[in-house]
Amino acid sequence: MGDLRIVSLRVGRPKTYVIPGAEDPAHEVFTSAIGKAPVAGPVWLDRQGLAGDEVADHRAHGGPEQAVLAYAASHYPRWCAEWGRAEVPIGSFGENLTVVGADEESVCLGDQWAIGDALLEVSKPRSPCNRVAWHNRRDDLMQRIRATGRSGWYLRVLTPGALEVGAPIVLAARSHPGLTVRRAAAAMANREREPREAIVLLNCPALAADWRYRLAKEGFRRDRLPENP
Repeated sequence: MGDLRIVSLRVGRPKTYVIPGAEDPAHEVFTSAIGKAPVAGPVWLDRQGLAGDEVADHRAHGGPEQAVLAYAASHYPRWCAEWGRAEVPIGSFGENLTVVGADEESVCLGDQWAIGDALLEVSKPRSPCNRVAWHNRRDDLMQRIRATGRSGWYLRVLTPGALEVGAPIVLAARSHPGLTVRRAAAAMANREREPREAIVLLNCPALAADWRYRLAKEGFRRDRLPENP
């Protein structure tokens, strides 16, 4: 990774939207905080996330293991080209941090990012949901995210601190250099067909607790595979 820094910092509160194509707009709605607005820093970050940021569904979003969602700025020109648009606005994927110098192929689980006084750690890929598709009015978006790997990734907060746009990101530690975000997402998606990859993922202590629990519940068990794939 070269010049790694924050180019957009965003927070949002839940809002209710009409589902695209709804026949009954009064009732076919969804509530989400995906529509985040840019903020000027510094913005305080603690173990629950950025000040002013909220989630609508606490069962699937937020919490210490998903405190911050990061997304690669380099993906936006690709979406523009695919969708035939002059612009897909930054923030369209509901991220808190839009970053340059990193993507799912270069970021690994367990990577620790030092941003000012704050220290964050990559915990898992973002799993695409229908909210992302509805927000961008693209029926095929969940499938395209899985196919392209342009998912974004979550980070937990090890040390609270303030973040701001333009802040450089320093890769302070890399404990699992072979386990990229892209590989982790593929391992989870293809766990039945490629159980060895699922076990590699389960062996990673930096993996978010909910994914470790899910893999263990489905019958995957730690074996003698190395912890540093």
